[in-house]
Amino acid sequence: MTGPAPATPLGMRLPLLAGGGVAALAGLYTGLLLLGAPLPSLRPALAEVHGPGTVLGFVGTLVALERAVAARARWALLAPAFAAMGALVLVFTGPGLAGKMLLATAAVLLLAVYRALWRRRPGPALLAQAAGAFAWYAAVLLWLAGFPVAETVPWLTGFVVATIAGERLELARVAVAAAAERWFLAAVGVLFAGAAAATLWPGAGYHLFGAGLLAVVAWLVVSDVARRTVRAVGLPRYIAVGLLAGYLWLAVAGLLWAGAGLTMAGPRYDATLHAVFLGFTMSMIFVHAPVILPAVLRRPLPYHRVLYGPLALLHASLLARLVLGDGLAVAMVWRWSGVANVAAVLGFAGCAAVLALRAGRPGPQPARDGAVPPARAADDATGRTATAAAVRP
Repeated sequence: MTGPAPATPLGMRLPLLAGGGVAALAGLYTGLLLLGAPLPSLRPALAEVHGPGTVLGFVGTLVALERAVAARARWALLAPAFAAMGALVLVFTGPGLAGKMLLATAAVLLLAVYRALWRRRPGPALLAQAAGAFAWYAAVLLWLAGFPVAETVPWLTGFVVATIAGERLELARVAVAAAAERWFLAAVGVLFAGAAAATLWPGAGYHLFGAGLLAVVAWLVVSDVARRTVRAVGLPRYIAVGLLAGYLWLAVAGLLWAGAGLTMAGPRYDATLHAVFLGFTMSMIFVHAPVILPAVLRRPLPYHRVLYGPLALLHASLLARLVLGDGLAVAMVWRWSGVANVAAVLGFAGCAAVLALRAGRPGPQPARDGAVPPARAADDATGRTATAAAVRP
């Protein structure tokens, strides 16, 4: 009988995480440029890769790296490696063929990782995550075919939403009935039907896509354990607060698409995109970092109440941006709330770095303030040991 596959070496993970970090910094810098900040423009084409570089280069690298760790296979690290390289090539050379091909290859490799994970534990949760990887691939293919980035947004949204929703189902599977799993698959199916329709028949397709997004949000709100753990303390409550706030922003985006349909520019476009990729996606990253990063980096990131600061700043500044900046066209509020969005992300990264450095190396330590002991944040077949412990009621 063969034993479990060896874990991927830590020394191979750190450069990949650093590559994703560079993509995030480039996205934040470009965001400031688009807000009109008086900063030097490093490359004229940098703004053209702001969206794909941030979503696929940063979020894509994090997702692929976490899944590679769960797969416990060195070849699986090729997926985050190609994602990080693709983002870096886009940042330094612009929206050329090389960067797009690297991102497309990363998506194919991520699908291969999901296939390996499927052999261990098939199910609707993993199917949704694999669908998210396919959405990544579809977005890059459209970009390669000459579609503007704005027309790939439904697929970029499908990538982050299907991936995160699948992970939430994976955590809740012990408490979810078979009927709820079927409703989950139906909601994700409508989401992807809407993404395809938005590409083929934009006039009606975006309404369907928004409806699919609302269906996924409804499932998450009803089925996610966050509704119960928000009454807990410490890390479980912090995670639940961030999750529910993120679901609210995803519902805002769904309402905007379902009600108004196609949008390619202007305040409504700005509001919809940032509701998804800041309000929802970054909130998910903030609250899952204390339990995912220890599994990836083998270094504890203990929960501390200070983490509420960047989370609150993110949501408060985004509310001001969408209501006053986009909704009422107050340019000054739009600009400074956007700067506060960037400050929230950088503030969270700073808090996380300080907490991780103060914690030192992982070891058998008692949980404090509801935190998960770092020793439990080890790799396992699903890559979710620490997360499940943190959010389970």
